[in-house]
Amino acid sequence: MNRKTPTLIGAAVGLAAFLAIALLPALLYGGYAGVLLAGGLFGTPVQPTFLVRALIVFGMVMGVTGVGSLFAVGGAAIGAAVSALAAPTEKPVEHQVKA
Repeated sequence: MNRKTPTLIGAAVGLAAFLAIALLPALLYGGYAGVLLAGGLFGTPVQPTFLVRALIVFGMVMGVTGVGSLFAVGGAAIGAAVSALAAPTEKPVEHQVKA
């Protein structure tokens, strides 16, 4: 049985769940990580220069990418597990030895 289709469906459901549940928190925490990185590199208080803004946007993109990939891989794993558990089991073929 081909298990590619349930895996792809699980990944799509995982990404939909990410868009519904975790997009805004990923942006928020990624931006916060970017502010902390900019504060560590350029000192606090952080001035709104181009490099600081670029680091904050980089943090936001990395947060969304990391959490989105986590949801996609988790959904794919759940989809593959459901297809493996729901698939009908086949009887193993017994090999007979001819004498």
